[in-house]
Amino acid sequence: MENEDEQKQNTNDAGTSMNCDTNVHTNTNVENRQSTTNFMMTGLTAASPPKFVSLDEIIKAANGMKNMALAHEIAVDENFQLQKLEPKDGSFHRRVKEIMHKAFWNLLAEQLAQDPPDYSQALVLMKEIKESLDELVPPYNTRTKENIREVLDLDLIKQQAEKGVLDFDHYAQYIISIMSKICAPVRDDKIKELSKQVDVIETFKGVMELLQLMRLDLANFTITMSRPSIVAASVEYEKKKFAEFLKVNPNGLQYTEKWLLRNFDPKKVTSSSNAGANNVRQMTHSLLTEAYLDLLEWDFNPDAETLMLDQGRLLELRDITSRLSIVGSVILLVNNTIGAPIHGVSSFKKNIKEHLNALLDSVHSNKDLETAMPNIVLQVKTDVKTTLREVDAPELSSELETLLEGQIADLVDTKHKIRYLVSLRIRQFVQKIIKSQSTAPQQVPPGLSSLQEELTAIAARFAILVSHNRSVFGEYYQDIVANALAKSDVDNDKEMDMHETHMEV
Repeated sequence: MENEDEQKQNTNDAGTSMNCDTNVHTNTNVENRQSTTNFMMTGLTAASPPKFVSLDEIIKAANGMKNMALAHEIAVDENFQLQKLEPKDGSFHRRVKEIMHKAFWNLLAEQLAQDPPDYSQALVLMKEIKESLDELVPPYNTRTKENIREVLDLDLIKQQAEKGVLDFDHYAQYIISIMSKICAPVRDDKIKELSKQVDVIETFKGVMELLQLMRLDLANFTITMSRPSIVAASVEYEKKKFAEFLKVNPNGLQYTEKWLLRNFDPKKVTSSSNAGANNVRQMTHSLLTEAYLDLLEWDFNPDAETLMLDQGRLLELRDITSRLSIVGSVILLVNNTIGAPIHGVSSFKKNIKEHLNALLDSVHSNKDLETAMPNIVLQVKTDVKTTLREVDAPELSSELETLLEGQIADLVDTKHKIRYLVSLRIRQFVQKIIKSQSTAPQQVPPGLSSLQEELTAIAARFAILVSHNRSVFGEYYQDIVANALAKSDVDNDKEMDMHETHMEV
């Protein structure tokens, strides 16, 4: 008995160790955006059920701009959402979490099954639930808040427990009724399941899980509603932080300068065109647009200092865009080579897009494309033959098959006419989007109508990144261009003086 009591005492002392659930992460693919789970384990379980990061902490991070990366995520990702961080299957953290959760609920069941029941764990659970409900109910709903405080009176509940008249089911149904009034409609099905649950332990398990989801729902709703102010605040915050970075890194724009001036040709610039701030702005706008579009090409890495926070996103968009140019090129080549039998067959375009996207998923460069090309050629031939059979068209002749193989294989050449044309049209389409000052829809490039959905998604994401980046670093970009123009003026003057001297001689 002493060992058993000691174990329970240790269990109750481990109150904060269940906080391995208290981290959140965003729905993104970049590793440096993922949270890590920190916890302290002082016993087998805890005196409280799984908890979640407080809503105050989430809102503070979003509205207070305490975390530059988080603020930036919200600003550039329209679909930004906080999500519960789950440890990977089979990981140490996952095993510990499962053991702790199981131990908590098992201990609660054991205590309630005693005669008389032991409500020590149950009271901690009720306290957690009361605090969560009070936090989730809107501040203006004072009547509901007061009702929660009255009904879930912990002193009264403790007295009922001590007298052996505590009706857990009554409180469970009350809690579920309050949750049904304040949860998002998407959680209604879960509410119905809980209301039908007869097992006390399973009911409160479900309540705690749903409370976590409701906290996330509210946090994400708050972020969505606050997004315009968050975007504005993020711009100023990033400007401030980058200025501090440059104070201790005088050469902190060397890669940015190289990237921005990649398309700058001093030979094409005259002294008269350099004069005036308006001309500097126009030149900056032109160079910056081309520099941004270069980021969508394979084998070009976004290593500029002003792109660091978006490097992962830009690499992802670069890969998607480059792969899309290959898919578009293949579709055009097949249509031109095979002709009428497959024209207008929507299933062919759908299937070939799906299959090629799968094959191109691990392709991140032109070198990778060369490796993947044999499988791409094989897949294209398979899809073409399947489609021809489906539409009762003549089989592919050996001559036509050989021709198609060669044409598809030649796409590894970046200067291939069809690939170059498709890439150019995609670039021009994205260019129109990021240069446009209106919300009017842009026409999808000729021959790429089958990629309309993908192109629109790319352009939308890229436009947001470009707009935010310009807002934050526009002044630095203008300074870089102004200095380049001034240097070209000096060089032009020297060249003119040398020319005049030569003429005099």
